[in-house]
Amino acid sequence: MQILRTPDERFVSLPDYDFEPHYVQVPTGDGAGDGNGKSLRVHYVDAGPTHAEEIVLLLHGEPSWSYLYRKMITNLADSEFRVIAPDLVGFGRSDKPADRNDYTYARHVEWMRAALFDALGLSDLTLVGQDWGGLIGLRLVAEHPDRFRRVVAANTGLPTGDDKQTEAFFAWQRFSQEVPEMHIGRIVSGGSNHKFSDEVVAAYDAPFPDESYKEGARQFPLLVPSRPNDPASEANRRAWQSLSEFERPFLCAFSDGDAITRGADRRFLDLVPGTKGQDHTTIKDAGHFLQEDQPEVLASAVRDFIHLNRSA
Repeated sequence: MQILRTPDERFVSLPDYDFEPHYVQVPTGDGAGDGNGKSLRVHYVDAGPTHAEEIVLLLHGEPSWSYLYRKMITNLADSEFRVIAPDLVGFGRSDKPADRNDYTYARHVEWMRAALFDALGLSDLTLVGQDWGGLIGLRLVAEHPDRFRRVVAANTGLPTGDDKQTEAFFAWQRFSQEVPEMHIGRIVSGGSNHKFSDEVVAAYDAPFPDESYKEGARQFPLLVPSRPNDPASEANRRAWQSLSEFERPFLCAFSDGDAITRGADRRFLDLVPGTKGQDHTTIKDAGHFLQEDQPEVLASAVRDFIHLNRSA
């Protein structure tokens, strides 16, 4: 596996993102084994009190990185929560396999499992998952439910390919494969309801010095199960079966302006018992990247959810 690593100088002086970097190593999963020392470096932000009673896990999606959560990280850490915000492999300060075929849904789940559980030993987590942060995070919840106290699903889903994706998703999928150059910052800006400054656009571009670093971003849209026989479909069906028995608190916090995930919260509300009795919210004036449009509102919803379910 050929691995690219974004130079550290690309991350200097990013607006509102002065968090100290932390890293763990995880197996590549390419069959090379650990004997040759081959591994992937995964970056994560670790903010707030180290020994806090509550740990909030913030998982980003495509094509963003932990920078997306910068304002929420500060907000939640100031509320005395420990906040863990990793960069998925292929994004942010994490390593980036150079071959698109090295990225699979199963590997993404395993890379994050190895980072969070094997390397960091985390448990008693409150997950906040948006976009692919939910597709990966909800698999972890389903496969390791005892590691999680609570779940917040925000503009995400757990597709199996049995139901057709939205036209907005297919438009994004086509765009991601056909556009000659992926302008990451512009894409994230386009998925939000407000105009980014040039400095914020540049911060989203920072992990990707050139197109060779974007193979994960290119491949992610193709990994979403969109047909019943997709390689990840059966694992996601098993995950839904597990979630249908998940009784710990589960909150839906979707925005009102996301064409891609609109209506996906309904399946959680219908099937996950932990959603019962929770104060589910629709976050207004927010697009797909609601962490950019309404970070304080989403952080407040997460904070209130934890306080109201403190015994869980």
